[in-house]
Amino acid sequence: MRNQFRDNHPRYDFWRDHPNAARWRWNRPYRWATWGLITSWFPWGWSNASSYSYGENIYYEGDSVYYGDEAVATSEEYTQQAQTLAASASEPAADAEWLPLGVFAMTQDGQSSGPPPTIFLQLTVSKEGVIAGTVTNTETDKTQPIEGMVDKKTQRSAWVVQGKDSPIMETGIANLTKDEAPALLHFADGQTQQWLLVRLEEPAGATQSQ
Repeated sequence: MRNQFRDNHPRYDFWRDHPNAARWRWNRPYRWATWGLITSWFPWGWSNASSYSYGENIYYEGDSVYYGDEAVATSEEYTQQAQTLAASASEPAADAEWLPLGVFAMTQDGQSSGPPPTIFLQLTVSKEGVIAGTVTNTETDKTQPIEGMVDKKTQRSAWVVQGKDSPIMETGIANLTKDEAPALLHFADGQTQQWLLVRLEEPAGATQSQ
């Protein structure tokens, strides 16, 4: 995916596609956070990262969702939990501090090949756990703001396009410190898919806002 991005978007300009990003005072949207930085950023006393490896330690079997060997929810309940978490984000204060988590290309997981990526996600998080950012579809030339929340107990994070109830994307916050972040996408019709977020390096020649 990174090669496809570089070959098909050689002059990808974050600031052109995200004209309202200045309100978060980003000057390096491609910068990403390590787990050590995450634990010092939040005031919640985290030390160990909770693992969210979809299809491995978190998986669907029948109508149940399992974490390890334990059934933790029905599939409907698990989606509802993600929706409730995403909707719990409060309006950030004007002087809120933001930690960039990076820019990711999105693709459905398990596909060994396919067309060049067209959906890109930029994420940032406040000290209160509010997730903000944008999702861009380069096929439709449309950029939309996203909003969501990190759960301080479980480290689960979920977000949606602002003003919408679905689809809901979720992952563990620790996944977003890695080069590849497995995620789940919950749709309004009850379908859930595994997706993959692939971290992008800043393209050569990209401009930055001052």
